Amino acid sequence: MTLKHTLADHYFDDIYSANDDPWNFTESQYEAQKYTTTLNALPSAHYNNAFEIGCSIGVFTEKLAAKCARLLAVDVSDKALAQAKKRCSYLPQVRFQKMNVPQAFPLEKFDLIVISEVGYFFTAEDWQLTIEKAYLQLKDQGQIALVHWLPVVHDFPQTGDEVHDAFAQLITGKMLNRHKTENEHYRIDIWEKY
Repeated sequence: MTLKHTLADHYFDDIYSANDDPWNFTESQYEAQKYTTTLNALPSAHYNNAFEIGCSIGVFTEKLAAKCARLLAVDVSDKALAQAKKRCSYLPQVRFQKMNVPQAFPLEKFDLIVISEVGYFFTAEDWQLTIEKAYLQLKDQGQIALVHWLPVVHDFPQTGDEVHDAFAQLITGKMLNRHKTENEHYRIDIWEKY
């Protein structure tokens, strides 16, 4: 058995070097439907300051920005960020930054943190650290949106279910689950801070 580690920056550099849109975010009907479901699941119509971890090429970022006065979107891949910046260049409320979460985390307070399709790239230890840092930077009544693919991917340290279940276990007594969607492909959980 191979010891799994949080996937390193070069893993994503290699993926984006081989394909500008490796997960077909721009054309996939599945992704479009998931984005719509995610946006509709958010309990608030508007957020003052949001944070998106793992924005990739910015397809969801562009849609999320319509609900945000300010949105910080981060990724570990320079190539992905370049595409995201170009896609969202007409949106003055969106800022992009290269950031390797959880080793780095912004110190500002957010009323929404989106963690979509990235939690399973972390080991259980790094995922716990990410949860702890996200909770600390969340305003009261702020929300964390988790969205993850459920089938097992052997390269990934965790599954989508493991990510969501660990979050629920660590956050018990601190946050309320405001929304849950689950189908054979993905799971959405929206949590709100007491």
